[in-house]
Amino acid sequence: METIMKSITAVLMTAFLMAGIAGCTEVDKVRHNLSDEADNFNIQRRLTVINNRTDTVVFEMEGTFALDTSERGELEVTCEVAKGVYKRHFIHVSDETIYVMEDISGANSDPYHYELNFLPEWGVKVTHDD
Repeated sequence: METIMKSITAVLMTAFLMAGIAGCTEVDKVRHNLSDEADNFNIQRRLTVINNRTDTVVFEMEGTFALDTSERGELEVTCEVAKGVYKRHFIHVSDETIYVMEDISGANSDPYHYELNFLPEWGVKVTHDD
């Protein structure tokens, strides 16, 4: 009886796996591949945080970085600033702010360069170059 249950379980697991694989569309594969590339610091991106009430850009970041959302509702940005050297930034997003992430790949760029802009119209800028 135990052998039959194991066989049934194996067949069901195989069926679910096959259904999952068959259900993948090209866009699902592309999204997965782009996410992997971004998490490996291979995609040039721009992150912009905008104040909804004033329509003011309060923060911009450009470079090769990985983005995740924390459990506290913050954006967690990890940058590789040199081979094997990383910096992490936390950006709080409130009810009054939104953020936009853009893929700006296509240009050759220094993979260890990134730029932070607080209130870009004021010219407050922090850059890191090797």
